[in-house]
Amino acid sequence: MNAPFGRVLTAMVSPMRADGSLDLEGTQRLATSLVDEGHDGLVISGTTGESPTTTDEEKDQLLRAVVEAVGDRATVVAGVGTYDTAHTVELAKHAEKAGVDGLLLVTPYYNKPPQAGLINHFTTAADATGLPVMIYDIPARSGVPIQTSTMLRLAEHPRIVAVKDAKGDLFATTEVLARTDLAFYSGEDALNLPMLAIGAVGMVSVVGHLFGAEYAAMVAAVDRGDLAAAQQINAALVPAVVGIMTRTQGAIMVKAALELVGKINTRTTRPPLVDATADEIALLRSDLKAAGIDL
Repeated sequence: MNAPFGRVLTAMVSPMRADGSLDLEGTQRLATSLVDEGHDGLVISGTTGESPTTTDEEKDQLLRAVVEAVGDRATVVAGVGTYDTAHTVELAKHAEKAGVDGLLLVTPYYNKPPQAGLINHFTTAADATGLPVMIYDIPARSGVPIQTSTMLRLAEHPRIVAVKDAKGDLFATTEVLARTDLAFYSGEDALNLPMLAIGAVGMVSVVGHLFGAEYAAMVAAVDRGDLAAAQQINAALVPAVVGIMTRTQGAIMVKAALELVGKINTRTTRPPLVDATADEIALLRSDLKAAGIDL
């Protein structure tokens, strides 16, 4: 199966100290732990990594720390997409120098470019380096969906090889899968199994921070045609998806979960995010226990 960045990827958080500064040692420990537990790829400086509130210098530090820690054992994908094409190109070039394996380019957000603008943005960024590119389609955040006709055009670019799909339109995904060689990754944990069932090669997961082995087992079950086993795994993880992805913003809750299990030192986030409250953590404990984590 064409899986250019691996099968089970984590949209990794950026561990921080209590004062909000980056914890680079903690970043390396977490990256190592995730790879040890079955993740074959890490996405750094996505939204879950709080990319809106880290500086360009900090993004470079995070990439270099992760490449040093696990770059020989897993693919490292740099989130470099912004709502400014020139800035995106600059970040892409810095990421290539840091030694990453690929780039994640989110749809430009807030300024709502037309589809012609999306084509220009993505191809300009893809032309800026020699790295393979994963397009990130998430209209709930960006305000603009990537239309099927646009995706077909983008698939013609030799370095645009994959899509992180969080659009939630399974038929649109099916059509692009049928008409291109793009590798699709589920970008929404609630739809990981449906996406695999229609031909996605894997996932870029938030919940996977705590359930990498389970998601790897789900992928393997789908590969061998054992839908019942995949359904069983998916059902067992529903409480975790609810707890991490639906009660408030995902980065907030997955950091709280990682703190609960001892994988990061603090659940600190940067404003405008706010740290999980005691009430939210109480619910999260219950959700994680229901999903099989003994706290």
